[in-house]
Amino acid sequence: MRPLTFSILSFLFFSGLLYAQALDPELEKKASELLHKMTIQEKIGQLSQVNGEYSNISSGMRAKVQKGEIGSILNEVDTKTLNELQRIAVEESRLGIPLIFARDVIHGFKTIFPIPLGQAASWNPDLVEKGARIAAMEASSVGLHWTFAPMIDISRDPRWGRIAESLGEDPYLTSQLGVAMVRGFQGESLADKGTIAACAKHFVGYGAAEGGRDYNIANIPEN
Repeated sequence: MRPLTFSILSFLFFSGLLYAQALDPELEKKASELLHKMTIQEKIGQLSQVNGEYSNISSGMRAKVQKGEIGSILNEVDTKTLNELQRIAVEESRLGIPLIFARDVIHGFKTIFPIPLGQAASWNPDLVEKGARIAAMEASSVGLHWTFAPMIDISRDPRWGRIAESLGEDPYLTSQLGVAMVRGFQGESLADKGTIAACAKHFVGYGAAEGGRDYNIANIPEN
């Protein structure tokens, strides 16, 4: 599936057109029809992500949403602002494709839980899942759709500054707790209320940055 097709399917999902985790032919047909209607600028716009303006909608932001030049917005958590931005996208843009609102909901939203590394020390997937479930319910209540979590990089160097966001150095434990977090965030179906889409991150090898320096090179030999 092409990246842009997936993006459009995601937007349709968040607008309430999808009622199951699996994509169906009718939904793919809708996405294909939208793609054929879109200009190059609108296609680029759906792949563009910007930071929110914190309870404010500037004339520039409004114009970009109206023109279909923004696909998703980060870190906007004011419900009134979220609703107005979504209204502009659906009612005032040419194709009416809704926005996706995202945030790093890593270890809680309103209710703050221990950092992921601390949660990993519990060795309790059920408890970790419950924490993610609560976070999803709280985040979705203000209009968020998507979180950049869980962070499942394997920690290889104690000097690395993002270890606190990880689930530790053990691949098996990380995999088990990562699955638990995804289940907590997404529930049985993303069509259900109180759920948000999870996004397991980052790219393979990110946790093996040389010298523990964030975004440094990573040496990953074949053996």
